[in-house]
Amino acid sequence: MGSTSDKISGAANKMAGNVKQAAGKATDSKKMEAEGKAQELKGDVQSAKGKAKDAVKKVVDKA
Repeated sequence: MGSTSDKISGAANKMAGNVKQAAGKATDSKKMEAEGKAQELKGDVQSAKGKAKDAVKKVVDKA
């Protein structure tokens, strides 16, 4: 996956995670809230991975 794909997937997972968390809170479902938080964290990791790939590419391009 490229850096852009990672960042897009990360953003999508963060958004879906936030929706799940809100739905879990609204329905008093701790399980759904936890799933939403996990998905949001997955999105954070994917976004960070995309940013790291961009940073490495910049260093390589300068060399």
